[in-house]
Order: sequence, then structure tokens, then C-alpha cells
Amino acid sequence: MFVDQVKITVRAGNGGDGCCSFRREKYIPRGGPDGGDGGRGGDVTLLAVSNLTTLLDLRYQQLYRAEHGRPGSGNLRSGKSGQNLIVRVPMGTVVKDFETGEVLADLTEEFQEYVAAKGGRGGFGNDHYKSSVNRAPRRADSGTPGEARVLRVELKLLADVGIIGFPNAGKSTLISKISNARPKIADYPFTTLVPNLGLVRVDDYHSFVAADIPGLIEGAHEGKGLGTRFLKHTERTRVIVHLLDFSALSERDPIEDHETIQNELKAFSEELYGKPQILVASKIDHPEAEEKFERYRERLEAINPDLLSISSVTGKGIPDLIHQTYRLLQAQAPLPDVSPAEGASDESVVGEDDAE
Repeated sequence: MFVDQVKITVRAGNGGDGCCSFRREKYIPRGGPDGGDGGRGGDVTLLAVSNLTTLLDLRYQQLYRAEHGRPGSGNLRSGKSGQNLIVRVPMGTVVKDFETGEVLADLTEEFQEYVAAKGGRGGFGNDHYKSSVNRAPRRADSGTPGEARVLRVELKLLADVGIIGFPNAGKSTLISKISNARPKIADYPFTTLVPNLGLVRVDDYHSFVAADIPGLIEGAHEGKGLGTRFLKHTERTRVIVHLLDFSALSERDPIEDHETIQNELKAFSEELYGKPQILVASKIDHPEAEEKFERYRERLEAINPDLLSISSVTGKGIPDLIHQTYRLLQAQAPLPDVSPAEGASDESVVGEDDAE
């Protein structure tokens, strides 16, 4: 099950109370104050890790409490500090205040931390207040309460390339051919209900991560279809591959489809709309599909010179698409090289479908 948005409550531990105590031992007159300080309350910390791909755990446990600090005691014994609580979340997690929507943290790197709720300070014992003019203080402070917050935790996938298009444009078949992802594929609309991530190998030393975004329809930026829930997953991508259905059985107009999707991207985010795009004529695996493509080629090239035609079934044009995508990525910011040993047993990051 793929979960990309949850509401959680975090409560840090309260600080322990300070102790008011006086030393009383035989043969030691006027022993003086010896009350210890209270322990500090534990923090609640969100930690980004690479081995999680969904917020499913947070859905089933929505309240997170750290341990309270222990009170101080006599003989200058300080209370034990409360244990910190670490909540592991996937890389790409955005933490927001539930009430205001303010972005509090964006955890994009492995082991990046965000202290969501700070523990309370332990109270001072009366030993803390002794002085030359106050030899027997009877003051001891209470510990302060820990922070409590309600958070909205969202996941935005970390991918270099986002594959978009109308339902049944061939996105899932494409990512299954170019990467190690194994999404559900069928000939009915909205087969893909969750994004699928896959590692695409350019050669032995170069690769990039591609995401198959569930099909978009007109009005997606307003939440229609799968709507804004998955449009947000394209926001982190650096290159967009836009698939147009040229199947011989399809009666759709590729020009109208292109315009509709571009309008949805622009309405959702100007920044997303401005990302580099590669326009791809998909399902060119039949003479009638090739004829249809030739009829539209000139107009599509006028819209986007980066026009390619592919067939995921026969493999036609797939190598050109991979290399063209990689060149476009390198033109923005060079991707790190990897050795052949790295990723040798790479797995699909996100599983199949979700009834959500």
C-alpha cells in the first residue's frame, strides 16, 4: 500500500522536577542543600532513511510520545533524562504545520533530521540556588512541559525524470522496459494508481531515476481523477517525459492531449510547467500508427523540437529516449557516476497498485 500523506501528533517529554533536600548526616552539622536537578524530557525527531518508500507506518500509529525526564533527588542526584524518540520517514518527506500549512522541514537527504518536538527542561534543585547569603534555599523548580504539535507529513518522490501523460498513454509499459520497476499493466484507464520508481541504466557507469506518474486528465490541478495527489510527485523531477498515445486504435487527438496536459501543469505550478520536457510519440508499433505520427510530426516538432517516437513493445526508439533524457539531465547538473557493482541488485522502489 502506498501512503503519501498523513496527520500525526508528536509530544515531547516533560522535564523532571528539581528536588528540595538538605543533607543530614551524623557528625556533619549544617550539611546544607543537596537537592538534584530534574532530567530533561526526550525529543521527538524525524529521521529520513532510504529504505522506506511510503508513510504507511505513520498511518497506523499517529501519536508519538517521547519519555519524560525523571525528578531529581537528594544527595545531589540528578534525574535521568527522557529517551529521545526517533521516527523514521522516507527521503523526500515534507513536514508541515497542520493548522497553518507552514513548511517546517524538507527531508531530502539520507539521515537528515528534524526535531519535531523539543523536550522540556528539567527543573533546578535547591542546591542550584545556594549562595554565600542564602545558605539554606528552599526553592526547587518544576520541569517545563515538552512541546506538542500536530503535523501534516507529506511524501514527494525523489526522481530525476517524471513520465506523464493521459491514462493508457503507455507510461507503465515504458518504465517497465527502461528500468527495474514492475508496475501493474493492463488495457483499461487508471491502471496505475500509485507512482512507480525505477533505476534506468544508461551504461555501466551512468544511471538516473525515473517515476511513472499516474495518468492525468483535464481538471487534474483541481483534484479531478487522481489530481493533485500525484501532480506533486512531479515537482522534484528535473526533466519531464510527456507521452502521447499514437496507437492505431486510439481516436484521441495528440495535439489536444498535449495542450490539455500542459495547461494542467501550468495551472498546478509555473515552476513545474517550466521544467525541460521531451515529447514522445508512444505506441508506434503498427503501420497505421506510423502514418498517424507522420501526419502530426511537423506540428509537434514546432511545439517541442525534442520529439521522439517509440514502441515499448518492440523496443523501437527506447535507446534514443534514454540517451536523450540523460543528456538533458547532464545539461542541467551532472549526475554522479556509479560503479557496476552499485545497484547490481536494484529493486523497484514503489510497488503496484493501491485502492486508496
